[in-house]
Amino acid sequence: MKPVTGVGTLDKDFPEDKACHSVSTVNVQLMLGQIYLNNGKFSDAFNMFEVAARSGDPRALNMLGRAYERGWGVPCNASAAAMYFSHAASMGEGWAMFNLADLYLAGKGVKKDTQTAYNLYVMSAQHGVSKAFNMLGLIIEDGLIPEIDRGKSIDFFRAAINSGDCWGYLNMARYHLLYGERDAALMCLEGALDLGFEDVFQAIEKLFYGVEDARFCKIVERAKEQKSASSILVRVLRMHAGFEYYSCFNRVWFP
Repeated sequence: MKPVTGVGTLDKDFPEDKACHSVSTVNVQLMLGQIYLNNGKFSDAFNMFEVAARSGDPRALNMLGRAYERGWGVPCNASAAAMYFSHAASMGEGWAMFNLADLYLAGKGVKKDTQTAYNLYVMSAQHGVSKAFNMLGLIIEDGLIPEIDRGKSIDFFRAAINSGDCWGYLNMARYHLLYGERDAALMCLEGALDLGFEDVFQAIEKLFYGVEDARFCKIVERAKEQKSASSILVRVLRMHAGFEYYSCFNRVWFP
């Protein structure tokens, strides 16, 4: 895969020669960076990701991009984030493709380009990032790719479910609710809770707060319980993902 046009690459700063950085060393550096993040030591996390990125490892470049995107120990700089994501994506890092797609979709650090975002999500999905299927479904549902029938969005949400993405379950629940299929919607919400993490639990809690149906009240209570009991492991895994496209908050859930 070639670097996305319009975003700088880092070949000069990060040579391909990795002789001085073994894979095991980079793994340790990335794990330490995650630990620092979990403990709120953002400057230490940034320093660790920066050191790891000197190896040219695409995972480290992606995490350094995340640091610039989120402001972990460094001022937020979406342009720098896009540059690191682009370099990592050109080396086949699926999460970097996903994160770069997020920037193109939002127009942060790069010129807003929905088609480029769509293409990057497709490549991310092809590299095993299940959340990319959900993003493709949302883009198509919103009619942002006019040549694709909006009804095809459901196919991507199903693909997201089949690949184990909690957001896919959440969006399929919405579809079932729009057609009055509450039993099917409840099953999807159970799937979202089984696979989800803190953001998903919070989304379910907000979306269904005050709903009178007792079955959905139970879903909300479970979401509250799981949100408060979110494990450290889940928070670690969460660091790899891009920011979520929460357009589902603006949609009609109950007909």
